[in-house]
Formats: sequence, C-alpha cells, structure tokens
Amino acid sequence: MKKIRKSWQLLMISSLVLVTACSGTSNKDVKKDETASSEVSASDAAFAKGKYDPPIDISTVVMFTAPKKYANGDTRENNVHDRWMLEKLGLKHKDTWYPAGGDQYKQQLQLAIASGEKLPDFVYAPGDPILTNQMIDSGQFLAIDELFDKYANKTWQNHTKENPELWYPFTRDGKKYNLPILEYTDNDDTLLWFREDWMKKLNLSEPKTIAELENVMDKFKNENPDGLAPKDVYPLAITLKSNTNTWLGGLDWLFGAYGTIEEQWNKDADGNIEYGSVNPGAKQALAKLQEWMEKGYIHPDSALWDENKAQELWTKGNAGVLPGANWVPDWPAPDLLKNVKGSDYKAYPVPAGPDGKIGTKWQNSGVNSSFMINKDAKHPEAIFLYYNYMLDNLANPASGSEYENGFAKGYDWDVVDGVPTSNKDKIATYSNDFTFITGPARIPNLYMKTLVKLADGNKPETPYEKQTAEFRKPENWAAAKIVMSQMDIRKQNYFTGAPTPTMATKWNLLKQSELETFNKIIYGKLPVDAFDEFVANWKSNGGEQVTKEVNEWFKSVNTK
Repeated sequence: MKKIRKSWQLLMISSLVLVTACSGTSNKDVKKDETASSEVSASDAAFAKGKYDPPIDISTVVMFTAPKKYANGDTRENNVHDRWMLEKLGLKHKDTWYPAGGDQYKQQLQLAIASGEKLPDFVYAPGDPILTNQMIDSGQFLAIDELFDKYANKTWQNHTKENPELWYPFTRDGKKYNLPILEYTDNDDTLLWFREDWMKKLNLSEPKTIAELENVMDKFKNENPDGLAPKDVYPLAITLKSNTNTWLGGLDWLFGAYGTIEEQWNKDADGNIEYGSVNPGAKQALAKLQEWMEKGYIHPDSALWDENKAQELWTKGNAGVLPGANWVPDWPAPDLLKNVKGSDYKAYPVPAGPDGKIGTKWQNSGVNSSFMINKDAKHPEAIFLYYNYMLDNLANPASGSEYENGFAKGYDWDVVDGVPTSNKDKIATYSNDFTFITGPARIPNLYMKTLVKLADGNKPETPYEKQTAEFRKPENWAAAKIVMSQMDIRKQNYFTGAPTPTMATKWNLLKQSELETFNKIIYGKLPVDAFDEFVANWKSNGGEQVTKEVNEWFKSVNTK
C-alpha cells in the first residue's frame, strides 16, 4: 500500500508539473495558490476544531473602551478576556485599537480612512449610516456575503433570515458589508405606565381606547386621590423638546392611534415609503394633543423638557401616565416609590384610536452595531469563530457548563459562603467590564421570551432564566408580556440609510419646521388646519424629493 501511495503521489506531481508548464503558470503563481489553499485549509481546520492551532494574530477595534482600572492585577496586555480568547479559540490580540469614546473614535476612524492608515483586521462600525457609507466608499473593507453564508452559526443566520431589513443599512449594489452584532429585540417598545395606586383608589379599569384614557386622565387631575389640587396635576408626562418618537415620554402610541407613526418612515398601503409626520393621521393626533394641553393634561413646560426631565413629573407624583418601555421598573420607577409614600405603578397596553387603530414604534431588528472586515485581513473568518462561540456558549449557557454562573470566576461571579453568586455586592474582586470584541453576546428574542415565561408563572430552569428572575422585577415580567401581546401593532422605520442628497441639504430645515409647527398647534398658537399648510410647504421645500430618494434607496437595498 505504501508503494502504491508513493507511485500515486509521484504521478500527481508529474501531472502538476506538466499542466503548469503547458499553461505557462509560473512557480510564483503555484506558491501563491498553495498558500491560499493552505490558508483555506487552516481556516476550515480551525472551525472544525473550534480553535486555531497554532494560534493566529488578529487586530481589532474593541467595542468598548478599556477599563480604567483592571481587576485582579490584569492589564490591557494581559487580562482575563485575552487569556480566555487565546486558550479557547487560539486568537491573540495584536495592535488592537481601544477607542477613547464614541465621538473621538469616529474622528479617529475617519482620519485613518482619509490618510490611508493601516486599519485593524476587524473594525467596529458605530450605528452611524454616514460613517458606514464612508467606510464602504473607502474600498478598504470586504463584502461579507460569502463569508457570512459559510461561517456564521445558525443563531446568527436564522435571525438575519427572519429580519432581512437589518441588512438595509449595510447593503451597497446588492452586496453586504457589515457583520450585524445582535441585540435584544422589543426591549424599548412602548407601553403606558400608570399610577396603579390612583387607579385602585378611583376604582378605574384598563383604558382600552383613547376616549377611556381621557376619562382616566380627567379623574387623575380633577378627582386626585392624593388630594392634589388640579393645578398641581398634569396626568401625562411627555417630552415635546426635540423628538416625540423616543425612548421615554414619547407620543408614538398616540399618533399610532390615528394610523401613523411620527418622525419615521413607514410603509403605506401600496408598499411605498412615506414620512409619518405628514400622514393625515398626524393632524388628528395634533388636534387631540391641543385638546389635552387646553385641559391641562400636559404640562406647559413639556416643550422645554427632554426625556429625563419629563419622567421627573411622574416620579415626583404629579403625573399619572408615563409612556415607556418594559424596563421602567428598573428606572425611573424606584424614584417614584421613594418620593411618594404609598405609590404604586403598573404597565398597561397601548389604547386604540376612534377607528380601532393601534400602533407604536418598533425598537429595532435586533442589531446593536456592526463590524467590517479589512480586505487585508489574513484570516477574515476569525471573527466568526469568536462570535459564534459567544452566541453558542455565553448568550444562553447550559446548566452545568463552565459559563453557568458567568464568564470568569473571581470577576463577574464567585463562590461566597459555599454558594455561587453573581451579586457584585458580595464579590470583593467583582468586575464585569470585559473588553469583549463584540460586546456581550445576546440572542435577540431570548430576553423577552424569558420575561414572558416568568410572567406566566413558570419556574426558571436555565442559568439565564434564573439570573433574569433574580435581577428583573415581576413588574418587568408583566410589562414584557404586554409588549409581546401587542407585537402586531409595532411599526418599523423603513429608512435606515445615510442621508439622501436632498436630506443632506434640506432635512434640518424640514425638521425644524415640523417641530415648530407641531408645537404651535399643540399649544394653540396655530389652528389645527395649519397642518395642511405645513404639509404643502414640507413637500415643496424638499420633502417630496426626499420621499422619492428614500423610496429609491429602499428599492436598492430590499432584495426580498
């Protein structure tokens, strides 16, 4: 058998020499092909084994800034994350960037691109469509379609198939350039947080319509169960300062009751993209807001308040309704309980408008940020090995696994009095400030599914479920169940690209005109019919052209 194998090898070598000579291929080209083949084989071997052996060097931009002070004697050059990465995956950081902060990093990256500076193998792209397009335009990064199809694990691939719109900001000429880093979905979806102690004292039930909500707000103001005078109660805590389609104290739910979501690009009945603030439903929402301002349901200083200031009206006990997400029990609800003795709160579903319409913004497609791959990277697939491992092992660890209690013993968990704990108050050396390349691994739908499971009274079973039950409040659980019960009302923003040509020159003026006109209508300084003139001016001053450009962009990236 050895003789046969040797003869076969000699025959193959002779054939290769003959083919090379006949084709005119140089020895240099053969060596190049052999090197490429060797690299492919090394990559496949690493994925088969789950580790590069021998280890390889990679350079990255770590997603978060390096800790100001490392725990347990660690340093930037020798820390728990990098030791783990080398041991588990055969990956070694070399010449890696640690950005100083968001704005500084953007400037650093833009200067590096403009000057032709050598960039790391894997470059963090903040959620900035302008910068993403600059990076694509630079020609320094790979289209990742084939790499993603070959190397991304099932969790990663399945989520992108279920949410193809997440690729829109990263697509150019039919090719994808950014690797999406996954985030929990629906964690910022809107519901309404009521003063539940007021609801009980007034014997009020869940308001299912805007009309019923008005009745609740009227009783909060004029029959206040805490004995507050009407002049001291403004039932609805909101912001009118700059954005009303926002993360706390927003109004997307009210505009949604009239068939549109303001300040974002929605899909109309014909499948075209339209700007929600110029939809006729916005006029009805403004009319209702003007009415509520006149009745004193909204504080007159709301146009001066951002989200943080708006919530203070609720936490100080002068408002009864705060639009917010499922995480309000974590913040700012504890301030309400501290400030107002005997207070209580509860989440309620978003109410319907007069025609039965319900709608709110949809948080995102489960994307936190993204990474781009340098075209000069020797191992462009290495980041897949890293992130696949994170998703498979750390995002939802199995019972009995080495990550059951956390990432690293003596850092984010330890054994105290014979019991494993991740309570930072009990761990003397506690630190969870790991410089993960991609940030923490998250399976998009896992968080809300877990909260709903807990809300349904089911016992937590997995390590993830147990930790979620420990650190999230029952009010969180109930709120998540409401969010997920109203998933069909969530409306996504269909424009996620860089500013179109007309946007670049006219959008700031259009937005300023919208803010001024809407607030003047809400405050009664303009009649509701002023909305019609605003829409006409918006279209003639660039809005119509912007809408055309947005639809052209949408068609270019929508490959479904």
